[in-house]
Amino acid sequence: MVEQLTLGIVIVAALADSINPCVFGVLIFLLAYMTTVFKNKAKMLLAGAIYIITVYITYLVLGIGLLKVTAAAGVSASLYWVAAIVAILAGLFEIKDYFWYGKGFSLQMLPGAAARIKKISASMKKMETKHPVLSLFIAAFLGFFVVLVELPCTGAPYLAVLGLLSAGDLSAGIPLLLLYNLIFVLPLFFIVGLVYVGHTSKSLEHWRKEHRGLMRLVIGLLLLALGAYMIWTIV
Repeated sequence: MVEQLTLGIVIVAALADSINPCVFGVLIFLLAYMTTVFKNKAKMLLAGAIYIITVYITYLVLGIGLLKVTAAAGVSASLYWVAAIVAILAGLFEIKDYFWYGKGFSLQMLPGAAARIKKISASMKKMETKHPVLSLFIAAFLGFFVVLVELPCTGAPYLAVLGLLSAGDLSAGIPLLLLYNLIFVLPLFFIVGLVYVGHTSKSLEHWRKEHRGLMRLVIGLLLLALGAYMIWTIV
């Protein structure tokens, strides 16, 4: 079924995943913190880039790892069904948040993740004072950690694409994963660039909150379409 996974599906799924308000919210918080930690804007830009590159690598490794494990265990068909069902359920929850944001169950980071992110970010300031180079390693670790705790909020589109890929040859799917994750992180580079040229984190957060319902709606509709497509290809 890899031939059914067209380039268009990958691009649309990645674009929807890339506008997730969870992803934007964490990055905007981190950039607000980095602007106070790094007095040099160039270093803030470097730390932001390291964070995003780590997000890219972590997402990519998780995707390839899941495909390899399911192929080795012979459960690719099960992953396909699970991914389809998760996509539909997640899509319904995302659409619900367009009408009743934050009411009832919502897709969000793991419990306690926000506090942990703040604690790790605080160590960045200490490192910048005592060991400036190590503060960049904190940025990298944050990229890795944030991917893991954000999966309940951001992982449904990626899981759907992985489910589609699981039905085919891994070597044919890797280029599509590379493209998916590149599209996923591009808006993050854009946000870092906006902060670098003078836009405040406060204004970006205001924009995120104003449009987060619409972002949820777009993601939800895409997830419903993806889940329905996956089931249709089987039935």
